[in-house]
Amino acid sequence: MQSIWLKKLKLSYSKEVIDIVQFGSSVFLDSNPRDVDVAIIFNKIPVKEQLIEAQKIKKQLEEFTEFSIHVSAFDFYSLFDKNNFAREGILIYGRSLINDRYFSEQFGLKPRIQISYSLKKLKKKDKVRMNYLLSGKGGDYGLLRNHGGKLINPGLIEIFPEFENIFVERIKNITSEFKIKKILY
Repeated sequence: MQSIWLKKLKLSYSKEVIDIVQFGSSVFLDSNPRDVDVAIIFNKIPVKEQLIEAQKIKKQLEEFTEFSIHVSAFDFYSLFDKNNFAREGILIYGRSLINDRYFSEQFGLKPRIQISYSLKKLKKKDKVRMNYLLSGKGGDYGLLRNHGGKLINPGLIEIFPEFENIFVERIKNITSEFKIKKILY
């Protein structure tokens, strides 16, 4: 995880910048990213001005990480365009480098990952393993408490997006009967 958003950055940028958002594999805990993806969201200004400003911001960000920075510039229209493949990653996983919050919170939306799982076909020992994994055992905290997740009801948990890989990898060791849903509420 290359969490640039956790650093107190003092970036200079134009008033046309709405937000600077880190997204992609670099926001996941326990990931090994090759680069850091950053989206710069602008008010409606000409593309040429967006690109010039994006390069200025990229140079500043390069001082805070050893990884290469991949910058994408968007205005609101291009960000929400159905052909923008980065849209979901920015809305669900994106973290603001300006205010250290999820980007989607600017719209009053909270991003979460819901994982539904079935224990029906598991042996009793594997059902117990799943319980210990999520809730803990013998004074040790489980994944839910360690990472701020919660049990919505039996067979459904809700977690913060950056912990998705941790939960999926650990649950996969017990059962293949699970589904992932990305939500904004």
